[in-house]
Amino acid sequence: MMNDEIKQTLAVLPHQPGCYQFLDEKGTVIYVGKAKDLKKRVSSYFNKQHDHPKTRILVRNIRKIKYIVVNSEEDTFLLENNLIKQLRPRYNVLLKDDKSYPSIVVKNEFFPRVYKTRNIVRDGSRYFGPYTSVQSVNTLLDIFRNVYKVRTCRLNLTPENIAAGKFKVCLQYHIKKCKGPCEALQSLEEYNRNIAEITEILKGNISIIEKQIREEMHLLAEELRFEEAQELKDKLLLIQNFREKSQVVSNFGYNLDVFAFEEDEQAAYINYLHVVNGAVNQAYTFEYRKKLEERPEELLGLGIVEMRQRFGSNSKEIIVPFLPDLKLTDVEFTIPQRGDKRTLLLLSEKNVKQFKLDKLKKAEMLNPDQRATRILKSAQKDLRLKEIPWHIECFDNSNIQGSHPVAACVVFKKAKPVKKEYRHFNVKSVTGPDDYASMREIVERRYSRLLNEGAPLPQLIVIDGGKGQLHAAVESLQKIGLYGMIAIIGIAKRLEEIYYPGDPVPMYIDKNSETLKLIQQLRDEAHRFGITFHRQKRSKAQITSQLDEIKGIGKETKRKLLTRFKSIKRIREATDEEISELIGRSKTAQIRKWIHDSNHKTET
Repeated sequence: MMNDEIKQTLAVLPHQPGCYQFLDEKGTVIYVGKAKDLKKRVSSYFNKQHDHPKTRILVRNIRKIKYIVVNSEEDTFLLENNLIKQLRPRYNVLLKDDKSYPSIVVKNEFFPRVYKTRNIVRDGSRYFGPYTSVQSVNTLLDIFRNVYKVRTCRLNLTPENIAAGKFKVCLQYHIKKCKGPCEALQSLEEYNRNIAEITEILKGNISIIEKQIREEMHLLAEELRFEEAQELKDKLLLIQNFREKSQVVSNFGYNLDVFAFEEDEQAAYINYLHVVNGAVNQAYTFEYRKKLEERPEELLGLGIVEMRQRFGSNSKEIIVPFLPDLKLTDVEFTIPQRGDKRTLLLLSEKNVKQFKLDKLKKAEMLNPDQRATRILKSAQKDLRLKEIPWHIECFDNSNIQGSHPVAACVVFKKAKPVKKEYRHFNVKSVTGPDDYASMREIVERRYSRLLNEGAPLPQLIVIDGGKGQLHAAVESLQKIGLYGMIAIIGIAKRLEEIYYPGDPVPMYIDKNSETLKLIQQLRDEAHRFGITFHRQKRSKAQITSQLDEIKGIGKETKRKLLTRFKSIKRIREATDEEISELIGRSKTAQIRKWIHDSNHKTET
């Protein structure tokens, strides 16, 4: 319910752009918003029913409204961004970032030092950044020290101190990382030329420096000053090497910002690339925690304002995947379809997707059940199931030329195999290679037993096979009264089609989806488990049939021999002492005679 103060404020709100603040009963700002028309936007919170529960809670907690009128829509974005950072209202999206990022300073002094810092001091020094990657900062500083030999010492290298001979060269000079300005071995003029080039590189103007070095190198070569030309060539190669490894560079001198966007139910993820003269010299991915029904266009607009303020960007062109809810004076938004700009957008999208994936993996490492829940919810949606399939069972038949028909059932719980619950089946009622009849038998046996024992039933049954196999399994479920209580599907091997009962048209799932990968894992595990059992049966059958040829060797003796030696080959290779120790000398003699006779038959 609105109190009198809110009603009075709504009555006088102007139809102008501005920012508004909602306060609770304690006078705490709980939400900051922006509007092209303050009256329409703020009134909408109170004159309609909101679907989102968090919005309803917000409105119930509002006790007072404040607002600020501004001159333009662009100013609403800037003001809103500043207010959110300052007040951190409960119901606003929060930028998950409170770090202090390093910058690179070119110190205001004789023979300026170039180093990393987190403290900005207004002493006339030049600061570049902030950089979100400490590794990038260290790489840049290494390049400057290797290419330009900038000093790292803190000596007060005034002309007077150098002239007075107060300093001696240090180790950096001897290992050729410094040219010794402390002993006047390098002039201030030459040193400052290097600092000028470093400054251009920090601005992103690498191509300009490369051009200058190349021109100077050719001039030296024409003057036959080959050693100096070689030094410049080495410098050029180092800069180009850094450019290739550390920066994304276009052949065109673009100066622009690039933004990519991803989201899930809880958060939005935005990647920012800053491009100067075609080179990406800043890259940063960040996250907004959603609070209400924020639209992607609104969140992207917030991110653009935040990043351009933080990194001091004045680029006149912004590359985006879709148009944000934002207007900036003298700035053009571009959604590229091809070319270099499209390549930059794809790079940004790749980074934001990787950030989202890495965050998801980290969360799942801390909570393994989170991964299972995500996969099984996707499976529920993809397979059109009524409930999440926490418990899945998969069946597979195995027979070769109709011999020794067997079947296997594998059990997955929370998307993981539970091997102690796997089951083998010897098919009893079927003669010959009848896969459909075998499937009917094992499905009926499996679930009749679970019903009799009062054991938990699965939410999903997967049949390794197409329409025929699936139909046979459905008949068994109908017979024991479970059809309709448990979801059942079939997966055909050839094209990975998914079949549903009574539907002749298969469904195809995205080949890269986790749902299909889970079903394939179930199918492959059932096949492996069934084939292993089938091979064991065939092997034992072959061994038993050969031992049956020996007169005087009964069932118990065969069992002892197979338990001890495992195979006919090992029985043949065993000594008389090893066999007689197990079954006695008389039966050993019979086995030895059989081995001799069978070898003789083989030789003839």
